[in-house]
Amino acid sequence: MIRIDCKQPGEKFVPYWRTCVGAGRANEGLRAVFQRHLALVQENIGFRYVRMHALFHDDMFVMRKDEQGGYIFNFQYIDDLFDMLLEHHIRPFVELSFFPDCLNPGEGTLCWWKGHVTPPESFNGWCALIDAFIRHILSRYGAEEVHTWYFEVWNEPNLYGFWDGTRSQYFDLYKQTVRTIKAIDPALRVGGPATSNFVPDERFDGEKEVESLSLTHQVEDLDSLSWHGVWINEFLAYCAENALPVDFVSTHPYPTDFAVNDEGIVAGRSRGIDSLHKDLLWLRDAIRASAYPNAEIHLTEWSSSPSARDCTHDYLQQAAFIVKSNLDCIGLADSLSYWVFTDCFEETGAGDSVFHGGFGLINYQGIVKPGYHAYRMLAMLGDECIYQDKHTFITRGDTGICGILYNYPLRETIAMSRYPDRSYAERDLNAGEAVTQEICLTGLAPYQRITLEQLDREHGWGFGAWQQMGMPEPPDREQTQALIRAAHNTLICEEAADENGCLTLRIALDPWNLVSIRES
Repeated sequence: MIRIDCKQPGEKFVPYWRTCVGAGRANEGLRAVFQRHLALVQENIGFRYVRMHALFHDDMFVMRKDEQGGYIFNFQYIDDLFDMLLEHHIRPFVELSFFPDCLNPGEGTLCWWKGHVTPPESFNGWCALIDAFIRHILSRYGAEEVHTWYFEVWNEPNLYGFWDGTRSQYFDLYKQTVRTIKAIDPALRVGGPATSNFVPDERFDGEKEVESLSLTHQVEDLDSLSWHGVWINEFLAYCAENALPVDFVSTHPYPTDFAVNDEGIVAGRSRGIDSLHKDLLWLRDAIRASAYPNAEIHLTEWSSSPSARDCTHDYLQQAAFIVKSNLDCIGLADSLSYWVFTDCFEETGAGDSVFHGGFGLINYQGIVKPGYHAYRMLAMLGDECIYQDKHTFITRGDTGICGILYNYPLRETIAMSRYPDRSYAERDLNAGEAVTQEICLTGLAPYQRITLEQLDREHGWGFGAWQQMGMPEPPDREQTQALIRAAHNTLICEEAADENGCLTLRIALDPWNLVSIRES
């Protein structure tokens, strides 16, 4: 039995899981469904920042040329977006991307909405846009507010789909961007390189990442390899050589290896569940050894896989993965930004199914997923840890004692289960063994009531409720509302301490289950 004195001193920590969350592209933030989902996560989770792509895409109408070839800037859509975010008590983590068409970029584009990713011959027009944008938001929102924001230069420039240029060209983009911003206000926080993700040392990591790793590696082989963050050391060295500011270092530590063979087949292997912890230790040490030892660490994208058609995102496994990963890495980063909060997300177009494996914590119809409950339960935790083991995390905060229990039964991260094949997700759902945690809480107030809330197969799992409904495609209006209610309907009960302030709990955890315990 675990005995926990609720009055004992604990260890302070920063709940970094609430610092930032991702969204798709900026224009999607102007939609009603996006804003409804944002209101829900802010009411029940309360993220501090949101990051999204394509702020300067042509569908935001930020820039065009006049008849004489001069630039005309128009930030009305950005104003609408940023005003809405601030009204929901969330600030922009500004990703500076992509190239407006009037800058005459090359032909390379990404996604069906064709974001321009090929660098133009000159960055002069880009710098003019950055200059106008920074001056505009300082005028509109004030320096005191904008000093709290972050400005990240581009997204995943090591991947061909997001940057049709060389590493040297990206470094030049960072140099010109950061100098433009700092010339206006040195207090503004700028960083990069926003690369994805960590790779084995045996893989070539040059001007463009070349995937050459054999596709025959098993999890054991992957764990034995030495991994490093893409372009991190080179980026820090370049910035030091050119006397460039780096206020934060960003990268995307997806726990997978996506080597591609000569036929273009993606391996999609899952690494060990401790891969995030290992990667963040490497990243922390790399930054400490650089010319920027005090740079913040922002992991501006993260999930169980980098696929927007991974149906495991809809399953219970995702919730336990989120909780375990975040709790195991406390103190190693300033943010671990989940990608993304809503399935109003269109990098690969609209999902064909109501549950299509989208990244979101909430599906397009507003049905919350297990990952939503994971973040909601994490958000309830206090900021002082008084007990932790591999299944239990108990904290104290302003609302008293609050804890979370979880059962993550695998040694590896959950395997990517590509839509519409749910075989891996169904296989892992039945993996592992149940565990029982017996906890004796002392030091509570006499007769203090404790709420227990459980997420499991029968409670709070929208996809499971959809299966039981017969998987209607799409569900009608009444069915949709029933699924929304079912997805919120976790199992809740109450226990009470005795007259001495003592309470013994015996909590059975099937694989992937979460249980929140908190003072009522």
